[in-house]
Amino acid sequence: MEYFKPLILPILILSIWIAVSYNGIVSEYLIPSPAKVLSAAVDLYKRDILQKHIATSMWRVITGFSIAISIAIPLAILLYWSRRIEKYLSFMLEFIRSTPPLALVPLLILWLGIGEALKITIIILATFFPLFLNTLSGLKNVDKKLIEMANTIELTKWEKLLFVLIPGSLPSIVTGLRLGFGYSWRALIGAELIAASAGLGYMILDAEALAQTDVVFVGIVVIGTFGYLFDLIFRRIINYFFFYMNIGEQL
Repeated sequence: MEYFKPLILPILILSIWIAVSYNGIVSEYLIPSPAKVLSAAVDLYKRDILQKHIATSMWRVITGFSIAISIAIPLAILLYWSRRIEKYLSFMLEFIRSTPPLALVPLLILWLGIGEALKITIIILATFFPLFLNTLSGLKNVDKKLIEMANTIELTKWEKLLFVLIPGSLPSIVTGLRLGFGYSWRALIGAELIAASAGLGYMILDAEALAQTDVVFVGIVVIGTFGYLFDLIFRRIINYFFFYMNIGEQL
């Protein structure tokens, strides 16, 4: 029974959607029926259009997310080790964090054009701070007794990082990764709505221009479904590999 509880609300929403669409309460132009949306999805799939847009969006998300990880986590470790560097960078980091990535789009278009570099940069900006702040917070909140023990047995800085700091901050890092992936997906769709020739965001915008509301619904459902599935897969992987650290209970 526990497995079916998350399905109760979606089934209720679907039932209301069917009732509203088939009874003509709302114009089908505004809310197409589930059957029409499904038919549009099947048609897009048969013509290989849906697969192309999904593949394009996923490539952008994975690329931007990977680059953000490679920058954010090492920078958090550096600032944890050097409070002096943290003081120098704190204002600039806070300034950038307070600026929505999409607000920088006009400037980024001037600098980077409207190609892939623009979209990946927006993803990096949206993903960076959840990763960075959660990692830095996790490092700062590692059990002080473990750090004292590491100092007592004279572990090197890198040994302390590998065997004490990273394991101790892993729950926060994992939280940052989950949040960051969600932000990267949202930022990507925003970027594709502004300037793109492929991707799920572009598909939605193009369908809106052509008054294809059913295709807009297809894009929204695909985005939400993929977001949920990737978060689920991510949690399962973390639970599998790090259950011995009790992270599984926290996710």
